[in-house]
Amino acid sequence: MSNKTCLILGASRGLGLALAEEYCVRGYHVIATSRSDSPQLDSLKLRYPECLSLERVDIADLTSVQALQGRLATTRLNTLFINAGVCKANELTTLQVDEQDFVDMLLTNALSPVRALEVFHGNVERDGVVAVMSSELGSIADNPGVWELYSSSKAALNMLMKAFYRRHQDDSLAYLLVAPGWVRTQMGGPDALLEISESIPLVVETVEGHAGRPGLRFTDRQGMTLPW
Repeated sequence: MSNKTCLILGASRGLGLALAEEYCVRGYHVIATSRSDSPQLDSLKLRYPECLSLERVDIADLTSVQALQGRLATTRLNTLFINAGVCKANELTTLQVDEQDFVDMLLTNALSPVRALEVFHGNVERDGVVAVMSSELGSIADNPGVWELYSSSKAALNMLMKAFYRRHQDDSLAYLLVAPGWVRTQMGGPDALLEISESIPLVVETVEGHAGRPGLRFTDRQGMTLPW
């Protein structure tokens, strides 16, 4: 096992679970969080008992996030990966959507990840990487106008990250907004273009490749820059 540590916020299933497994395969000490019971994470823990630690946190609850940071106050991270995300009413318009569904997406997809970053970025080693899972749909320039409500929450995430970075641009961390591609998960659906195995290893490779490279970047899974 390497001496590197990765905290993954949001690892109970889908992309987050795959991230936890990929970092375990690479020999990291992985701290993986879930909001509630996750049999899949428990199973992964049985496979990687030496490198995987499990924690509970509700990223949409600031008190819960702060409590987790309190438990991990002395833990130094090489990688902080924030993977929270929900998708609701993706085919609806602004007139059709239930307001609470849109508020839930803004809270979980935009506000909560950057709020968690505010709480945890001090734990990250100065040559470390902060990665936040974004989406190609968060690019205003490239989005053709699909999944407009979900897309707007990811665009809001990108904007909040730019504002956060403006306040922290003198530090030495690498900040990445990573778009994993359209992946066949519960959220992505069966028609998505990519298997998890075609996305997550490349995502992790891209994140690892940015260690020691300060700045904020919006990239795809292969490290190619995406337009804001």
